[in-house]
Amino acid sequence: MQTNLQQTFPAVLWSQFRRISPRERNWGVYLAGAVTAALPTLAGLWIGRSATATNLAILYSLAVVFSALRWGRVAAMVTAVCSAVLLNWFFVPPFRSLLWSDVWDLVTLAGFLVIGLIVSTLAVSAREEAREARRREIYIEALYSFTRSLVEAEDFKATLAAIERHFRETFSRPILIGVPGKRGLEKLIASSGFRFEDMEEEDRQAAMWSLRNGEQSGQSTGHWPSAKAFYLPLKTNKGTIGVLGLWSHGLQAALSADRRELLGAFADQAALAISRALLAEEARRAELLQETGKLQTALLNSISHNLRTPLASVSGALNTLIEDGDLLDAATQRELLDTAQEEARRLNGLVQNLLDMTRLEGGAVCVKREPCHVQDVIGAALAQLGEPARRRQVDVLVPPDPPLVTMDFVLIAQVLVNLLDNAFKYSPADTPVTVAASMDAAFLEVKVTDVGQGIAKEDEERVFEKFFRAPAARRTGGAGLGLSICKGFIEAHGGRIWARRLEPNGTEVGFALPTGGSNA
Repeated sequence: MQTNLQQTFPAVLWSQFRRISPRERNWGVYLAGAVTAALPTLAGLWIGRSATATNLAILYSLAVVFSALRWGRVAAMVTAVCSAVLLNWFFVPPFRSLLWSDVWDLVTLAGFLVIGLIVSTLAVSAREEAREARRREIYIEALYSFTRSLVEAEDFKATLAAIERHFRETFSRPILIGVPGKRGLEKLIASSGFRFEDMEEEDRQAAMWSLRNGEQSGQSTGHWPSAKAFYLPLKTNKGTIGVLGLWSHGLQAALSADRRELLGAFADQAALAISRALLAEEARRAELLQETGKLQTALLNSISHNLRTPLASVSGALNTLIEDGDLLDAATQRELLDTAQEEARRLNGLVQNLLDMTRLEGGAVCVKREPCHVQDVIGAALAQLGEPARRRQVDVLVPPDPPLVTMDFVLIAQVLVNLLDNAFKYSPADTPVTVAASMDAAFLEVKVTDVGQGIAKEDEERVFEKFFRAPAARRTGGAGLGLSICKGFIEAHGGRIWARRLEPNGTEVGFALPTGGSNA
């Protein structure tokens, strides 16, 4: 047991000596240790003969502990050695000599020196453990904050913004995150101080080498050390997905070991977050493609049905007139022609809606504003509707002598055509439809109301979605594009459109346009 202790103590001292940081190995630390040992000596000389070596040994021990806590191991060792020498020189007989009159004095001094070294070692170890605990706490707090921000990011853009912000806050250096692309390295993130477009060739080569080989490169590494940045591969279980570049601001700005450890943890979290965000983006694109496919299928089915029905009616009426016209009386012939005309009008309206939706989605709608009278726009819409409008009671309520309103006459007339056509289709034929216009200094409001079954409260917003058709509307023809087109035309004017259920029954669909403005 004693042999083990004897072997352990020198090993502990040697291990502690090896842990001395370069900051502690300088002449200032040596001088501080020597001066600290001189203070108990001066106190003993001032006290005089009443100061014994035993009493002063306590002061020297305190000086050793103080040096350990204040300046570290080296200062504590210097203080312990100087304390032993000064105590022997001034306060152990024979005075002013390093000789010992008694062997026990030598043992006492040696024990004092060993105890001083042990105390200093323990004190420094405790201080370093506290410092290490604090460092680990900062490490964990930074990593936790970074991870939480990545988890809370709602999309790919937010994820990249969180990564860039935390790297800048934690490491105080601009960063670059690049991924492999068709033309080499393509950036995902480039901080303002990291100019990706102006990267020197050495930095590009270092980044690509790190990306291909999955190892660190750039400044303070063995690969392209003259580069201006430090490059770290972003690895996941599926391989290296990108590279992280950290601008180093010169060789003196190389990261310390603990900062490199934190950087590695940040890089791992960033790699996982980017990989997860990319997968989420791919899933969203796949879902969008699937939804687009469904919409295209629904559109084609609706178009084929709604085109086929009027075409069949037109074709049937014309074939009957051609083949059996001589056998039909004038009234029957007139009825067949009216049917063909009505179905042709429906077909024309459907084609017009499809063209309008194509223009809206392609951004080809150009609003040509000009001063117009609202009653002229309403009249043009009723004229376009033709026979259906003539067969219905349409009440037009417009204030007398309304001022001119700046709008695109053709587009607003088309909006009214769609709104009136819906009112005719979804309300009984013997009930009136009302078109009311009102105006103030800021807006022109036009409302089309009917007394039909009315839309459900929960569908008041959805009726403006493409291809949406309320259950009651599915019994009539149409592709569910009319109100969506109206919404696009009104918003192109800077206005708004709404639909609401009337009590006890009926529907109001209205829109508001600014009374003035510049061309869109």
